[in-house]
Amino acid sequence: MENREIFAGVNSIKFNQRFKTDEDCYSYIAAIKWEQGYECKKCGNTKFIPGKKLFSQRCSKCKYDESPTAGTVFDKIKFPILIAFHIAFKISTKKKGMSSLELSHEFELRQKTCWEFKWKIQQAMQSSLNYPLEGEIHVDELWIGGPEEMKRGRSKGSKKLVVLALEKIPEGVGRAYAQVIESASAKEFRVFFSKHISTHAKIITDEWKGYGPLKKEYPGLEQRKSNDGNAFIDLHVHIMNLKGWLRGIHHHCSKDRLQGYLNEYHFRYNRRNNMNTIFDLLLKRMVLNKPIRLNMGISKGYLSAYT
Repeated sequence: MENREIFAGVNSIKFNQRFKTDEDCYSYIAAIKWEQGYECKKCGNTKFIPGKKLFSQRCSKCKYDESPTAGTVFDKIKFPILIAFHIAFKISTKKKGMSSLELSHEFELRQKTCWEFKWKIQQAMQSSLNYPLEGEIHVDELWIGGPEEMKRGRSKGSKKLVVLALEKIPEGVGRAYAQVIESASAKEFRVFFSKHISTHAKIITDEWKGYGPLKKEYPGLEQRKSNDGNAFIDLHVHIMNLKGWLRGIHHHCSKDRLQGYLNEYHFRYNRRNNMNTIFDLLLKRMVLNKPIRLNMGISKGYLSAYT
């Protein structure tokens, strides 16, 4: 296919001018889906003719007709594709995102519908795992808990443990990643480190014993006294901002969904200096990643084109 026209920017007026109808959205999805060329999912044939519906492609050999949304996160959504684009744009470009309640009011959808679709978006926001943190990395754990979306009152015994890594750069702070963990043990830390931190990095943690065994694999790991957080100022500012965002916007800390919110926060955070392309990147992930069933956890069953 020809080079596609990428939507760039965070201006809502320009967004509304670019995406006025469902057809505009289907065209954009089709351009992403077949940007590298067409290949029939049934027989592997690379030649096609126009399908029955607009922007669909039909295999010239087996006659399989494929829509732009088939096999994507947009597959079988319960509301117009134009609204789905608006939701993805709001969540990716607004500094604090939007809660499912806010989305429900703005787009006149059931809150549960918005909550479910937002969860799918959050899965597309998880790290590609292609660019581990390098240089000087600060690591710490935090507890997250409190009120939950879709539930009244405070959840009981619902605080969750999270490990967070922050990259220090000459200009200040670079990227950051966070992951829900079961315990502050070397076993749990090792999984997180292997996903997000280069073995060549200079890693600085507090003196918690769970980090000690990782020094064999990460020779640059150094443990220092925390001094009530004063030794890790940037890390603790990040933690306070993350907790403030969760409390102030979402009130959602259920264990099975918390990782999605960590994904969302850091997807925007890590692209805060490159917001012009954040919506297109999110759309690309939502198109190239496999459909997500609502009973799928992050750690099982989610297939990403970026891992």
